[in-house]
Amino acid sequence: MHIMIVPTMGCPANCSYCWNSETISEVMTTDTMDDIADWLKDFKDEPTTFTFHGGEPLLAGYDFYEHALNELSTKLKHLYPAYAIQTNLWQMDDKIAELFKKYEIPIGSSLDGPKELNDRQRGIGYYDKTLAGYEIAKKHGLRVSFISTFTNYSIKHKEEIFEFFKDNGLNLKIHPALPSIKDDNSDEFTLDPKDYGELMLYLLDQYLDLADTIELKNMDHLCKGVFMKRGYVCTYVDCMDSTFAIGPDGKIYPCYRFVDMPEYEMGHVKDKLSFEEIMNTKAEKLLHEYKQFVDEDCGDCKHIDYCRGGCPYNALAVSDNEVKNVDPHCEAYKMIFDKIDELMNQRLEFSFEDLDKTVEKDFNFTLNVGLDNTKAKGNKKFTVMDIAMK
Repeated sequence: MHIMIVPTMGCPANCSYCWNSETISEVMTTDTMDDIADWLKDFKDEPTTFTFHGGEPLLAGYDFYEHALNELSTKLKHLYPAYAIQTNLWQMDDKIAELFKKYEIPIGSSLDGPKELNDRQRGIGYYDKTLAGYEIAKKHGLRVSFISTFTNYSIKHKEEIFEFFKDNGLNLKIHPALPSIKDDNSDEFTLDPKDYGELMLYLLDQYLDLADTIELKNMDHLCKGVFMKRGYVCTYVDCMDSTFAIGPDGKIYPCYRFVDMPEYEMGHVKDKLSFEEIMNTKAEKLLHEYKQFVDEDCGDCKHIDYCRGGCPYNALAVSDNEVKNVDPHCEAYKMIFDKIDELMNQRLEFSFEDLDKTVEKDFNFTLNVGLDNTKAKGNKKFTVMDIAMK
């Protein structure tokens, strides 16, 4: 189970394409945090990851996190809680870093590339403040990865952006700029699906050289998904039975992207709704309708088991909150899944006598057909199987 806790929708940054934060927002109280733990005690008995999201979650402050992490770790010990946080790192300091190290909390942050390009999209000063927080986190041994959001502007600089992350040894995950249900602020930055697909193909080609140097989480998850025949991140799974978000005021939603949208409210943590009651809400019924739509609309697609029609939010954002189509980035997903599937099938067709051979295929991919999944040898590349098994 994945519980996304949104302590505030407030954020001091002013990213040009952002649709999910506010200048002023209430901050979750410790009483609401207690209510969350009490609600989840008997909700679902399975290992649970708690991700703190926003807005900017560090605005909640040290005292909130000290209380929240202790509350979840003691009251919900039977759920084997694990933690993560998505933050711009501006409020990171030694005290918070020490607390997060105590709980071994991995950090996700955001950088769109080199300073000039990043600050053009995310605001002047963003780069320096985030890097300052990153240095503090790194000093305390915290693991930090970055999300790079590609817009219809930054896609023109994909080589420069990838070189930036590679040269600085920064792990990353890429996101396309997306339409929003809340407003149209991000529409002018939205990345075309074909451009997104070509970006993914480019990054896979690059990553096959560098998979022992940095992590490109998209490719790790996508290759593993094709190999195991199931999705490994929320975009590509039926998340409606296992992911829930809690807003600053304690209201429950299907995902952090729906927070503050009244039509997607499913109750309040004080109500201690059962899993069955949550599944019977209007919002969950709509998402299950999407799941059924995918079964019918994508039934003939060979990627359905590890794609599941993409993200339901993305689909609803372009169809006026009605189930009419799958994720609009379907074209991009097919492009990268087709390539991974092709390379993986090619790899699996080799006999053990062929293990030392090298094959060159489309898009100048060079595949090391050996079984070494820890380090590329000489000038040979990794294979998609190596990446899947990381």
